Amino acid sequence: MFQVLSFDLDDTLWPVEPVIIAAERELYEWLQRCYPAVVQGHNVETMRGMCFRIAAQYPQRAHDTTFLRREALVQQFAAARHDDAPADDAMEVYLKARNRVNCYPDVRPALERLRKRYRLFAISNGNADLSRCGLADIFEGHVTAIAAGAAKPDPQIFMRMLEAAGVEASVVLHIGDDPRADIVGARRAGLGAVWLNRDARTWPKELDPPPRIVATLAELI
Repeated sequence: MFQVLSFDLDDTLWPVEPVIIAAERELYEWLQRCYPAVVQGHNVETMRGMCFRIAAQYPQRAHDTTFLRREALVQQFAAARHDDAPADDAMEVYLKARNRVNCYPDVRPALERLRKRYRLFAISNGNADLSRCGLADIFEGHVTAIAAGAAKPDPQIFMRMLEAAGVEASVVLHIGDDPRADIVGARRAGLGAVWLNRDARTWPKELDPPPRIVATLAELI
């Protein structure tokens, strides 16, 4: 019955924590070399904390991780009494590193097989770029929280994907690692759902059990 498969990206197709840590470190070191006054009194952790504070300051933009990171940089440049024009260059340093991902071994072989039978879309809350990640050739489309104006589990982002694909929710199966964002969100939007549980985590007791569970994309096939 399914015609379209939609996939989460971070922690579904690749482990995201080491990517973010590396990107934040690369950004900090670039600023340290090029604009040392901007990071005076800062470290990677305080810069990350600025993003969280800005999310609270701009709740209507909290879904836009690129905005949060750039605004944090703008504020850092301003605090150092420096023109914030280089903030875009700094963002490019971050985004380039943020998209330097290492997919799980099962990902490309499984996606290559699946796309022969199904239309594949990506739905992500983060700012991963499929072209930079080397997966643009696999997916027909990519809906981000930034473009949708809402992050999973909000049904709005799933509705945007359905519009892009031109299909009803009943023919879409969503695959993701996050119980609430991916599984609860997809089911509330009327999509089928598969919980990808790579590391044998325990399903949250307060949530209804997932309809399907797999440990790898090979198992999904």
